[in-house]
Amino acid sequence: MHLVLKSCTIRPWRLDDAESLAKHAHNRKVWLAVRDLFPHPYTIDDAHEFLQKKIAEQSATIFCIEIAGAAVGGIGIHLGQDVHRQTATVGYWLGEQFWGRGIMTEAVTAVTDFCFDNFPLRRISAEVFANNPASARVLEKAGFVFEGRLKNNVIKDRMLLDSLLYARTK
Repeated sequence: MHLVLKSCTIRPWRLDDAESLAKHAHNRKVWLAVRDLFPHPYTIDDAHEFLQKKIAEQSATIFCIEIAGAAVGGIGIHLGQDVHRQTATVGYWLGEQFWGRGIMTEAVTAVTDFCFDNFPLRRISAEVFANNPASARVLEKAGFVFEGRLKNNVIKDRMLLDSLLYARTK
C-alpha cells in the first residue's frame, strides 16, 4: 500500500527509516499511549530490529507514516482469526511534534477505508486508554463509534486503566 494523503504518506517501512523511527518513537509521551510491546526507551537497535522483522515478513498490514520524507509514526491493522476472521484491530502512533494537526485522523480514515476495500473485513475496532482523549477523538473523527468502557482493562506505567472500545463497520 502506498497512500499519498493531504498531510502525510502511508507506505511500507524501509530499512533507511531507522534513524527517524528511533527519533520519533523515543518519547515517553508516545510510549504512554501505546502497548508495552513498543519499547521505551526506543533505541536505534529497536528500530533496526523492528524494520528488519517487518520487511522480512513483507507485512501487508503494518505501515509507516511519512511526513516530508521522514518516518514519523506508524499505523497498522491486526487481522482477526477463526470466528473473528472478518474483523481487525487498528493501532497507531505519531511523533509528538505532529500531534494536534489532524494527521492521524486522516491516516486512520484512509487506512480503514483501504482495509475495508482490500480485505474481507466487516469490522475494524480499536481500544484506547481512557486517559488519552485525543486518541478517542481521532477515532470518532475517523468514523468509529464508541461501544463501551472496559473497566480496569490495562496496566500501563504501573497504573490500572480503563480502555475505551471503538469500532467502525462496513
